[in-house]
Amino acid sequence: MPKGNPLSFKAGEVILRPNPAAPTGRVYRVLSGLVRVQCEWGGESLALRLVTAGGIIGEEGLLDGVRRYQAEAVLDTKIEPLDTSRLSAEEADRIAAALAEALDQTYTAVERLTSQLVKNRLAAVLLDLSRSPLAYHDRQGQVVLRVTHDELAALVGSVRESTTKAVGELARDGLIESGYRRMRLRDPAALEKLAHSYR
Repeated sequence: MPKGNPLSFKAGEVILRPNPAAPTGRVYRVLSGLVRVQCEWGGESLALRLVTAGGIIGEEGLLDGVRRYQAEAVLDTKIEPLDTSRLSAEEADRIAAALAEALDQTYTAVERLTSQLVKNRLAAVLLDLSRSPLAYHDRQGQVVLRVTHDELAALVGSVRESTTKAVGELARDGLIESGYRRMRLRDPAALEKLAHSYR
């Protein structure tokens, strides 16, 4: 299928902005990096999902072109435009699978927001990030995340102050170690248990 030239974005750059009349007939596949899809809710940014290599953004191009979210590069990112009018069956299946995963991530974010405390949501988000390009292993084999409290607040769906308080609680309990733009996961098993708790 015809593909446009890859587009590059630096970390922090906005890739797609809310638009009531976004172009139709085109979606974008993430080739590398990490993209955060978010919306404004109650005056705060709420992250709906993280998109890694192989994922799709700009899905409104398949529908009416109404874009209600913003997509921002978390890391240096490359995407490629895809012409939806000339999809092969195999390509269409891959896009459908990517969009199904995106929908599942969004449902999960809403379920966490409506059913869990900030500390529980934070534990779940940290585990999600441990499987993203933001994670690496230190010399002790522990997972370390390159993330700020502001970024965590958007992913958790809370204000920065409440998120920072939850970070402090997890650190005092020995589950994580928090530093400047770094978060070390000291007890993933305990985080997993907390992430699946709704109390």
